[in-house]
Amino acid sequence: MFQYSFMRNALLASLLISILYPSIGMFLVLKRQSMIGDTLSHASFAGVALGVLLGINPILSAFIFTSIAGLLIEGLRVYYKRYAELILVIILTLCVGIAITIISMGKASANVNSFLFGSILTVSDRDLLTILVMNVISITALMLLYNKLIYTTFDEEGARIAGIKVKLVNYIFALIVGATISASIRIMGILVLSSMLIIPVAASLQLGKGFKQTLVFSILFGFIDIIGGLIISYYINSAPGGVIALTSVFVLFIVLLTRRFYLVP
Repeated sequence: MFQYSFMRNALLASLLISILYPSIGMFLVLKRQSMIGDTLSHASFAGVALGVLLGINPILSAFIFTSIAGLLIEGLRVYYKRYAELILVIILTLCVGIAITIISMGKASANVNSFLFGSILTVSDRDLLTILVMNVISITALMLLYNKLIYTTFDEEGARIAGIKVKLVNYIFALIVGATISASIRIMGILVLSSMLIIPVAASLQLGKGFKQTLVFSILFGFIDIIGGLIISYYINSAPGGVIALTSVFVLFIVLLTRRFYLVP
């Protein structure tokens, strides 16, 4: 397995995103914004279609498009304070409409199946470098904003009173989410990548630990889900996206059963 360069690239890319995904997902879950990942994953679909149309790196175009979508979501929150879920529907409709229009017109002639379902055969050295750069930038930004993100996550109004520029923090976080999603479309595929933001965190929350411990366990579960799913998909000759999704749900069920029979008195 490791004698193939594409598999080494896929494993390295998976290792990087298995650390970043749960780290981002932790804040999304606690902010009650789990569905933002699904909306931005559809935005990445439009970005991929646009990238293929313009002949540029689809991962880069997906990042640009998801970043714009993330900023739009934050901007529209001013107009829909009491109906935040409407914003996600608006952005999702816009992005899916763009993607379907471009693809159905035949302007994007490349096969998009590898982006929809994931493909370990398509991870090139250039893609790996792009993913590495995005990960380094995103993790650095998370570390710099860590305390402010925690404050705004649990008490946004209190953070604003304390002098934290909440809107700016939210905009930067939206860019980080966009980078996270676009970095993994080659491995997991657009259709299931949003679930990997949430399910490792859902499994970790069942352990009843503190914030930092929950974050560490989320990263551990994310590593098991993504790397395990990728290796299994190689041996059964299947698209990695679906196998990774199934692996994550399987791990979640194991955690639930373990908590039920061993962790709960």
